[in-house]
Amino acid sequence: MTAARSPYSPADRPRLGLRERKKIKTREAIRAATYALIREQGYDATTIEQIADRAEVSPSTVFRYFPTKEDIVLTDEYDPLLLEELRARPEDEPWMDSIRYVMGKALDVSEQEDPEVLRLRAHLGVQVPAIRSRYFESMSETGRLLRQALAERTGRDPESLEVRVCAMALIGGMMEVSMYWAENGFEGELRDLMDRALDVMEHGLERKPEGS
Repeated sequence: MTAARSPYSPADRPRLGLRERKKIKTREAIRAATYALIREQGYDATTIEQIADRAEVSPSTVFRYFPTKEDIVLTDEYDPLLLEELRARPEDEPWMDSIRYVMGKALDVSEQEDPEVLRLRAHLGVQVPAIRSRYFESMSETGRLLRQALAERTGRDPESLEVRVCAMALIGGMMEVSMYWAENGFEGELRDLMDRALDVMEHGLERKPEGS
């Protein structure tokens, strides 16, 4: 079985209709306005009304696309693409190798769009309790999607304890990577931190040698 071409590549995606393109453009405008305002005046001072005005839409339009301000910051629209990419990996490829590949693709997309936005999201996840709380809530839906892909890969029940633990360990680990990166002043490459976390999940935590 050969891997399918990446669904992240624009050349691989079917051409969207006018309505879908307008929706994407509106979502991007709302997000861009939100990030700009947060940079200028901080998260708490930024209101939905200000976001709508900057994005040149109505407040009701903002709420139609994003139920809360936190949802604007914490994008999860790539989750289905991540799962599609994961399902496209060769069936005989070790599971963690597949995970490394897919997480690397997701990181590539984030960095290509705007590296500063990646840092801003991580920073807000640490500094703003409402965003951190929403982050934890969104993990449940992402976990459900990952459980399904993992179950398909291993022939297990997606509701089994083993599958649920594996999926949530991966999601929780990646969240901790983001928080660790922000808490330490974005020191080091995010990709290296991600690889370190996956190493721990794959091999366990060995006792640190004395004196090291």
